[in-house]
Amino acid sequence: MKKKILIIGPGMEIGGVERSLLGLLNSIDYDIFDVDLFLLSHTGEFMSLIDKRVTLLPENKKFSLIGWPILELVRRGHWGIATIRLLSKFYGDLRAKLSGSETLNITICKKVISKISSPLPEHYDIALGFFSPHYFLENKVRADLKIGWVHTDYANVNEKPDVKYTLPMWNKLHYIACVSENVKQSFDSVYPSLIDKTIIIENIMSSEFIKSQANLFDVESEMPIDGHIKILSVGRFCTAKAFDEAVVSCSILVKRGYKIKWYLIGYGPDEWLIREKIQELSMKENMIILGKKDNPYPYIKACDIYAQPSRYEGKAVTVTEAQILNKPVLITRYATATSQVKEGIDGYICDMGAIGVADGLEYLINHEEIRERLIKNTKEQNYNNSEEVNKIVKLWKGNDKIH
Repeated sequence: MKKKILIIGPGMEIGGVERSLLGLLNSIDYDIFDVDLFLLSHTGEFMSLIDKRVTLLPENKKFSLIGWPILELVRRGHWGIATIRLLSKFYGDLRAKLSGSETLNITICKKVISKISSPLPEHYDIALGFFSPHYFLENKVRADLKIGWVHTDYANVNEKPDVKYTLPMWNKLHYIACVSENVKQSFDSVYPSLIDKTIIIENIMSSEFIKSQANLFDVESEMPIDGHIKILSVGRFCTAKAFDEAVVSCSILVKRGYKIKWYLIGYGPDEWLIREKIQELSMKENMIILGKKDNPYPYIKACDIYAQPSRYEGKAVTVTEAQILNKPVLITRYATATSQVKEGIDGYICDMGAIGVADGLEYLINHEEIRERLIKNTKEQNYNNSEEVNKIVKLWKGNDKIH
C-alpha cells in the first residue's frame, strides 16, 4: 500500500521557491507515494508544470485572497478577509514598532485564516510545509511527520524576525528543513532553542529537466548577438535581489567603456525603483527588463555571464540553474555565498554593492580564461541532487536525524 505525502506550497508563480518545489515533485517515487498538493493559491505560470501524478487539492479561497489590496477586498465584498487583513496590519505594525522587529501583518493574517479554515480530512504519513509561515500545517493537518522549510538567511534579512511570536509555530514541527548549511547556522543563531530540530535538505534540482527546457526555443530576438556582452539576472524584483544596485553597476561598466547589455527576468514590488534608476542613469539601452518568463532557461543558456547581485540569500535556485547550464556565475559575498559556489572553481564571488559587482564583472569580462575555467568546471560537476528526497523518507522511517 502506498504511503501518503502532503505538500503545502504558496502558489506556482515564477520564483526560486516554486522551482525548488517543482524539483521536489519531479523527484518523488510515485510507485511508493501518493502525493497531495495544497497550494494557498492556484495561480502562477508554473501550474501547468506540476506532475500529472500529483493530486491537486481544492483551493481555499480565504488564502488566495490574502494578497489582494484591502480596498479591493472591500470593493469586491470580501468583508471578512478585509477585516482580518486590516486588524492583522494594525497589530503587526504596532508589534514591530514596539519590538524593533519585522512587521508580521501577513504572517498574522495567515495564522488567523488557518485557524478558521477547515482541516484536511486525510491523515498523512508525511506533511511538508514548503513556505513559511506553517500555521496551516501546524493546525489543520494530521500527519505522523511534519517538516517545515526555511529558504531565508534569517540572520541577514533587513529586519530581525519576531522570535517570540513565531517560536511556538516552529516548535510544533517535528523537523525544520534548511536549504543549506549556512541557512541552518543562520536559523540556529536566531532560534537557538530549536537547534535539535533543524536539518539540511537542499533545494532539489533536476539537471535533465532544466537542460530540456533550455532547448525549447531560441531567444535571439530578445537577446540578440550584437557584439555586446550579455549579462543576465533572474529573480523577484525586491530588496533582497538588489537589482536596483545592478543598474548602478551597469552604469559604472558602461562609463568604463564596456559594451554590455544586462537583462533582468522577473517581477515584483521594486520594478518601479529599477525602472526609475534606469531612467535616472540613462541605461535604457543597456539595462533591459524582460519581465516575467514562464521558462527562463533559454535566456540563461543565451547569456555570457549570469550575475546574482543580492544583498542576502538563503540559497538562490537560479545560481545552481545557471551552473547546470554551464554559465560563468558571479555572486556577491552574502552570508550564504560559499554554500552557492566553490569560489574560483564553479563561480566567482565579488564584494557587495554596486561598485563591488561592477569590479567583479569587469574582472570576468577581462579574463576569458577564468570564464572558460568556470564553464569547464561546471561541466564536470553533478548538480543533480534528486537523492535529497531520500532524506525525507529516512526521517519518516525513524532513522537518525540528518545533518
